[in-house]
Amino acid sequence: MVFPRQTLLLRYLLLSTTLSLLLFISSFWLPQGGGRDCGSSWQPCLTFYSQTPGPLPAPKEWAGLDVAPPLIKECPGQSFQARHLLRHLKSSLADNEDDILLESYLQSWDQLLNFMESLGTIVSFFSQKVKEKISLIRELSLKHSLEASRKPADSAGPQIPAAFGLQTGAYRSVQSMVEAELKAGVVNFLHRTDSGCRTLLRLHRSLLWLKLMLEGLSEGPDADGRYKTPGELSRDAYQVALAPHHPWFLRQAAEFVFLALPDRKYFLQLVCVQKQQEATPVLRIIIHALMLVHERTQRILAEHDMLELP
Repeated sequence: MVFPRQTLLLRYLLLSTTLSLLLFISSFWLPQGGGRDCGSSWQPCLTFYSQTPGPLPAPKEWAGLDVAPPLIKECPGQSFQARHLLRHLKSSLADNEDDILLESYLQSWDQLLNFMESLGTIVSFFSQKVKEKISLIRELSLKHSLEASRKPADSAGPQIPAAFGLQTGAYRSVQSMVEAELKAGVVNFLHRTDSGCRTLLRLHRSLLWLKLMLEGLSEGPDADGRYKTPGELSRDAYQVALAPHHPWFLRQAAEFVFLALPDRKYFLQLVCVQKQQEATPVLRIIIHALMLVHERTQRILAEHDMLELP
């Protein structure tokens, strides 16, 4: 006979074992996968998602690159700040209409990581993999800049800032990174390499996942007056953006994360609002910025046939 307390313990042990195995098999956050038969890597054949979505209209509050809209408030006492995320996203678009500045792009991801880690320990388990991707691009930028200047890194010297090489070097923007890595021959279209292009592709897919989830949070109730839970919205977004590139076991393990997500009210508090009516315009501003960044990155990667890098 198994007592209730023992049953609960067995469930936790099963969950811990599953996540440990997941960490072992997912040495990179977003493994490659299929999806070629149904279009591009970000538009798999799923009935609930339109493969030709119309662009969101730019909100009236979308103005100026240096000032956050008054709707986006500072939230005291929390690491994630929607104002900071929006500022970095808009700064990444400031160069020209065809490119993305990598320093601001990675700073946007720093804020998105704060958002993910605010959702609980089980989400932090996955966000660690995203953090490794961000660090890798910064390390590649640093290495390239040091080699270009022929100055070896001095481990005993002062700490080098994370943005070193991201402002003027080959890793200044997505386009310049792609061109530099193709020229250096570090991008392999058949085998996995730790290139910045491959790493960016994984972040790019995760950005779509977060964008789609926020779109769901910005929507109203269904015909029955019911709002989808964040877990349901995350699962729907995952099926579009990430599941086509994950092995079966990783897809099954992801279900644990969706079950563990907090309720909708908690998500609204992260953007400093209390009601859905207040959240919708705030979320639409953020979604619009994410959409612009995603579209530019998608276009650059597609031009160089990098949407399916192994």
